[in-house]
Amino acid sequence: MANGYITDKLGNYLFKISPNSFYQVNPTQTEVLYNLAIEKAKLKEDDTVCDLYCGIGTIGIFASKYVKKVYGIEIVEEAVNDAKENAKINKIENIEFIVGDVEKAFDELLNKNVKPNVVFVDPPRKGLDNKTVENLCKLKLDKLVYISCNPATLVRDLQTLEKIYNIESITPVDNFCYTRTC
Repeated sequence: MANGYITDKLGNYLFKISPNSFYQVNPTQTEVLYNLAIEKAKLKEDDTVCDLYCGIGTIGIFASKYVKKVYGIEIVEEAVNDAKENAKINKIENIEFIVGDVEKAFDELLNKNVKPNVVFVDPPRKGLDNKTVENLCKLKLDKLVYISCNPATLVRDLQTLEKIYNIESITPVDNFCYTRTC
């Protein structure tokens, strides 16, 4: 760790990671996860994408080469600073990062007439808040990709989202290989 941060390479991208920023601990499986998410989204060059709970910008940066514009939202300011730096390091120009609670910042972004047609969510264990679920339902997106580390909150959120969206697939990715299951 130099200068208070570490760097890691995922796919063709280099990421700066500060101590208070979230980062998946298994880069090999994380690359599998992100490539799967991009594949499932079937991105097109005219898409506008939101990456909610974007952390240091990994998913949005992976998606950026396929789409017109990416907006990332994250509550941890240090992570957003890393995300902005990561976009510069990787020469990504079609991405914008916003510091804020997804519940409020996503709502504010939508009120500024930003109309995403694809959204990636990778929420903390508590899952999505009610306002974000409400906004996702109102949008009637082309694609919604939900990455979850908590099956209970995933099921809870999907029960509401499936009123608007068809669940096409659920694909587990083991980011904690070789650990015991209960």
